[in-house]
This record gives sequence, structure tokens and C-alpha cells, in this order.
Amino acid sequence: MEGRARIAIEAVHPQIDCGRFAVQRVSGDQMVVQADVFSDGHDEVVALLLYRRMGEEQWQENVMRRLDNDRWEGSFVLGEPGFYQYTLMGWVDHFRTWQRDLQKRFEAGQDVAVDLQIGAQILEQAVGEADEGDAARLREAAAALSAQQEQEGAVALGLDSRLSDLVSTCCARGLATRYHKELVVRVDRKKALFSSWYELFPRSLGGEGRHGTLRDCIALLPDVAELGFDVLYLPPIHPIGSSKRKGKANAVEAQPGDPGSPWAIGSEAGGHKAVHPELGTLDDFRDLVREAEKQGIEIALDLAFQCSPDHPYLKEHPEWFRWRPDGTVQYAENPPKKYQDIVPINFETPQWEELWQELKSIVFFWMDQGVRIFRVDNPHTKPFPMWEWLIDQAKEKSQDVIFLAEAFTRPKIMARLAKIGFTQSYSYFSWRNSKAELTEYLTELTRGDTREFMRPNFWPNTPDILTEYLQYGGRPAFMIRLVLAATLSSNYGIYGPVYELCVGKPEKAGSEEYFEAEKYEIRRWDRKGPGNIRELIVTLNRIRRDHVALQQTNNVTFLASDDDSVLFYAKIGTQKKGALLIAVNLDPFRVRTARLSLPLELFGVLPGQSYLLHDLIGGDHSIWQGETTTVRLDPQVNPACIYRISTWQRRESDFDYYF
Repeated sequence: MEGRARIAIEAVHPQIDCGRFAVQRVSGDQMVVQADVFSDGHDEVVALLLYRRMGEEQWQENVMRRLDNDRWEGSFVLGEPGFYQYTLMGWVDHFRTWQRDLQKRFEAGQDVAVDLQIGAQILEQAVGEADEGDAARLREAAAALSAQQEQEGAVALGLDSRLSDLVSTCCARGLATRYHKELVVRVDRKKALFSSWYELFPRSLGGEGRHGTLRDCIALLPDVAELGFDVLYLPPIHPIGSSKRKGKANAVEAQPGDPGSPWAIGSEAGGHKAVHPELGTLDDFRDLVREAEKQGIEIALDLAFQCSPDHPYLKEHPEWFRWRPDGTVQYAENPPKKYQDIVPINFETPQWEELWQELKSIVFFWMDQGVRIFRVDNPHTKPFPMWEWLIDQAKEKSQDVIFLAEAFTRPKIMARLAKIGFTQSYSYFSWRNSKAELTEYLTELTRGDTREFMRPNFWPNTPDILTEYLQYGGRPAFMIRLVLAATLSSNYGIYGPVYELCVGKPEKAGSEEYFEAEKYEIRRWDRKGPGNIRELIVTLNRIRRDHVALQQTNNVTFLASDDDSVLFYAKIGTQKKGALLIAVNLDPFRVRTARLSLPLELFGVLPGQSYLLHDLIGGDHSIWQGETTTVRLDPQVNPACIYRISTWQRRESDFDYYF
């Protein structure tokens, strides 16, 4: 340690768990870093933000700006996906300290002849540390200060900010303090932050009496694109086991013709690297990926590290599973629930290294088929170190790969999965219904450290989740939850076509399972059947594409409404004029009229200035003035409004209009 180094660097933000994990960002983001940087005494301090792409030798640097109370801020633009490092450096700047004191003394009318000589000495000392070009300029400036032919001119020269920048840049760092850690930010492609997911079961796409195929899925792509989704997520497409196969409604014994659960992976036809024969071939899947790309859609594949009792792994690698005293394999249980058709992997096997390599090969196999998005089934039931290693391995193969964690589990476990590398995460959104619940949950996600590493993906339903709100709220409930998911989170998804058809019948009272659940049987759907909400889905996805304020999650600001059943919030983009105001009636049964409060300064509206509100859902325009207004929301017709706010402007032509 250099005992003469006087700078302290503290409270560096952002960093996760003292730098143990990487912060998450996307390409093009401004990486903003703050820290407390200070010294003893009253000398001037310089703080630098250093950054580089992982693996590069040369650090780049930006000068940080002082905020208040010794807090400093700097930033840099993040480039292509990958890992970047950042750290800080600070030092006492004797030349700037000299400039500050010189100016005070000169303005007070004091004789500064000696001060000018001191400044010349500082510059002469700097000459020895500068390169040839900078040294020549420093010598010239030192000579001019020493000459002192005219004190006012010498002071002006000494106070030149370009001179202090030169000294600070090239030769003031001999006693600099460098932050003791090099922190990491993981940069993903932009789809990690903004995506619209649609889930369906390909086997339900066939005609009457026919098993649907991947070719049927290709034929459906234009419809998915018309709805406005850019990710099509398929449950497991692998062979399904016959032993212990579940029947309809999760019956313990299957009847002839029952297709079984896609998550019971593996049969004599193959395992995790095979396609279920009735769905088609591997060539069909490759064609699906290619055709989807033409429609602006990516295929997301389910990644479920579990097996049916018929999976080849059980014969080839029995050491990867737990065996009971009676010689039978241990199937999955969540007592008292039993999943006889699922065999969990024993991650504590002594052969764990071989197991990890095989699991990696599964991911790499599907990446080689063009898959770059994986929805990971129950990652919270597998070891954290395995996921951290596997995701790092996948990122080395392609930085574009995205992993969505399907983990409806305890908050700290969900957070850990995000920290170790999962790109997106399912959330508790499905069960947050009231204004207080939604406000509290979104504040938790967007205002604390969670925002630095977790990207929520809001799903109002899944094949496993049919909430009571949807069961009892009817069509209005489906519209309400759709608007909330699509506008509160920049990543959202629905399981269809049951969602757009507003299917809300549960298996039984008190259950979140669907009646005649598609997990266990093939269903036939009239995708444009009566009462569907396709038009609203199309409208919302178009609004999301057209307005950058909806392409991030952490920019939500909750505003006041005088009705507890009306949630009112703003999504503010990089420019105030890109802000959107969203009012949603949370009551699916009753018309609600609410008085809304608008803090106009958030949107660049001057006091007394009128402004235009354009409802992007209904199309209505209205001119408002003042900070309060009233809205009427009928859940049967228009449960929500999304307002674009525009201000009145006057141009050279003296023509008034809104923009």
C-alpha cells in the first residue's frame, strides 16, 4: 500500500453482492455508475470511470462528474452482447487545487506572484511524466507563469481548463487510488429486455382426429405474427414415455390414445435430442425455425432436465438417478402430490461431471438447430452451480442465447437464479390483483437492487396457472390482466389460444388447473371463436412496438387515482414527450369512474398549458388542462386507456398544432 495515497472510494453502485455477480444490461444502454470518492482535507479530487470489454487489455476511461456530498457519477455506452468490466480511480489533483485557490486570491485583490511560481513548479514537475507533445506545451505554460510580465494575463493562462485537463490526463496520477474490485456487467441483446411471448401446444394444431405437427406450426406462423408476438414458445417436443403415462385430467393411468404429458420426456424413440415422432422430424423443426425468422418470430424451446421412466438415460446411466430399496426408480413427488411419469435427475451423483457435460450437450444440440431462447422448466429444483456453469458455457458459444427461468418459488431463490445468469424470470404477477399488491410488487422489482439483475416476464396464465381472478372475472378479467402484463412489464407472454378465447373453467373449485387440461390431452380450438380478444392483443402489441416507453420495465411511476379499483401509472421513455399514461379498471364486474392526478412536470407540460391526450386503445382525442381529470372505465367495453400526452406548440408559421 502506498501510504501517501489519500483517496477513498466507497459505495460503488451498481454491484451485486459485493461484486460476486454481474449486473444485467442490454446493448446500447448507458451504464451509469456512482460512487463516493473523497479525500482528507480540502484538495480538489478527480474521479475516473474505467471500462473495457472482457478480454481486452486496454481500459477506456471517462471523467466522472461530481453530484453532491462527495458523490460522483460516470457512464459509458455498452456495445455488443458480452461481458464488460468497470472500476474506478481517483486522485488528489494538486493543479486544480492550485487553480481554485489562485482564482480566490486574485479575485480578493491579493498579490499572487508567489502563487504563479508555485503553479509553474507544478507544471515543471508534470513535464517529466508527459509525452513529447504534451511536455512541450507544459514547458511553455510553466515559462509563461514564471515570467509574470503581466499578472492578469498569467492568471488567465493558469486558470485555463484545458491546461488542467492536460495535467490531469497525462501526469497527475502518481498517487492515484484504484478501486479494489473490477466489477462485471453482462450485456444481452435487446430481446432480453423487450419481448412478447406466445405459448401453444403443437399437437393440438391438427385437424379432427389427427395429431398436430411441426408443419402445422409452420402454417400457423402468420397468425402468430398477426397477433404481434415475436417469440413462439413450444412445450417439450421430445418423445413421451409410455410407462406410468398420465391420462386425461392427470389420471394416474392413461387410456388407449391418451398422449401423455410432454414433460415426461423420453422413450425408445429417443430422449432430449429427439423429436416426438408424431410431431415430425428434426428437419421439420429446422424448417420451423427458419420460417419463423421470416415472420420476425423466434422459437423458444422448453428445457426440462427430467425424464420419463422410459428415457434411454435410465438404462445408459442408472447412476444419474435415485433408486429405492425395492429396486424401483424414485419418481418426482411434492407430497402429497405424485408425478409417477416423471423421474428427477440426482444431481448429487458422484458422476456429476459427466452428467453436467451431457446436459450441456443438450443445450448445444438445440443451439446448433438455431434455437437461441430457452424456457427452463423448474430451474429452482436443480443446483445453482450447475446453472451458473451451463449458462456461462452457452454464452461462450453464443452471446445471443436467452434463458427464461420458470421458477414460481421463494423470492430469494428466484433472485439467486437471476444473479447466476438467467436472462428473464417468471414472476408473482399472476397473483397480484389489487392496486396495493401491484404497486408494492412493481416497486420492489423496479426501485431496489433487484432491478440490476432480474428482468421479470409477466404471464397472466400458463398451462399450470388459471388464477381465480380469471376463473371468476370472465372476459373483462382477461382483458384487464392482458393490459397490465403488456404495459407494466416490457417482457410478457400468454398461453394460447385459451387466453384469447377467455377460457376460464377450472378442473374443480379451488384448483388452478384447467378443465380438460391441454397438458394431458389434445384439444381442438376455434382460434377466432366468439368472444375472443384478438383485436385487443393486436392493438397492445402494436402499441408496444411503436412506443419505447413500453420497451422497458423499470420506468414505471405510479400516480394517484381516487378509486382503489383504478390503477393509474406512467411509463416514461428517454424523452418526456414519449411518456404514456395508463389507467386500468381492476374490477372486472363494475364500471369505475376515477379522478386522476397528473404531475405535469413529469411530462414537460408548463403550468396553465393545455395538452392533448390520445387514447391509443380506443382512439379518442381530448384536450385537457390542469393536473386532475376524470376517467370512466367500463370493464365490458374499455377496461383501460393508454394515453399519449402531447403539448401545444407554436411554430414560425403561427400555426398551432399538437405533435
